[in-house]
Amino acid sequence: MKKNNKNNVSTAIPFDYISNSDCIEGMNRLPEDCIDLIIADPPYNLSKSGDWKWDNSVSLAGLGGNWNITNENWDDMSLKDYFNFTITWLTEAKRCLKSTGSMWIFGTYHNIGIINVVCQILGIEIINEIIWYKKNAFPNLSGRRLTASHETILWVHSGEKKRNYYFDYDYSKNGSFLGDDLKTPGKQMRTVWDLSNNKKPEELKYGKHPTQKPIKILTRLIKLSSHPGDIMLTPFSGAGSECVAAKITGRHYIGFETEKKYCEISQERLSHAEPENEQINLFQITLGEKA
Repeated sequence: MKKNNKNNVSTAIPFDYISNSDCIEGMNRLPEDCIDLIIADPPYNLSKSGDWKWDNSVSLAGLGGNWNITNENWDDMSLKDYFNFTITWLTEAKRCLKSTGSMWIFGTYHNIGIINVVCQILGIEIINEIIWYKKNAFPNLSGRRLTASHETILWVHSGEKKRNYYFDYDYSKNGSFLGDDLKTPGKQMRTVWDLSNNKKPEELKYGKHPTQKPIKILTRLIKLSSHPGDIMLTPFSGAGSECVAAKITGRHYIGFETEKKYCEISQERLSHAEPENEQINLFQITLGEKA
């Protein structure tokens, strides 16, 4: 049972599931102010084969249709369509997010500017812009530009003036961040994170998604901005990495994914994921038995 803070009433919502459905329609079915954390990895719109003319017909009502990622078709929207799409899903995300909650949004130069502008239009306040530096970035094969070596992550909240979003400052300063050469133990965390895009074998064992994020960066986001037992929503669930990270860290999850094959991969991954505390307990029990 989760409390709806704005109306001061308790609203029961199901959680710990991934729905094979469109995220805009799915979020629309959720009550207002019911989600503690959102991690969004939307289409980056990397391929732009259409006409880039701007006009006055952009509708804030948005598209609201079925965004099918078969053959990565999501990667080729017109500017107007992508703007509409961003307005629509962010409007629903803001409505679902608690005033004490946070949202993290992945992007690159192809789409992060649009997301930034839409956040400002909707009154969603940007807390920080994170630069995710990837030292193992894929080389530029054409030799016609610099090698793209980073992605951007926007950390935002609903825009409430009191700024009640949760931030685990102690974890950000004193947590363990192995492999991040830019994070000095005992020092404040900066907005540039040195994390490779490599995934552990178990992250790919049951299948993968073309834009899959490593668990190590997702668990960092979750621990920085939520409590154990909170509900995390991921609108673009893909192969379920955000949901797996939520389960590992002791959070509940809700995911939306339009492709059935990725939902099946996600369920398989989730069935083998164990919360960190359970892993520690099992390890301690094993040691005790041997002793």
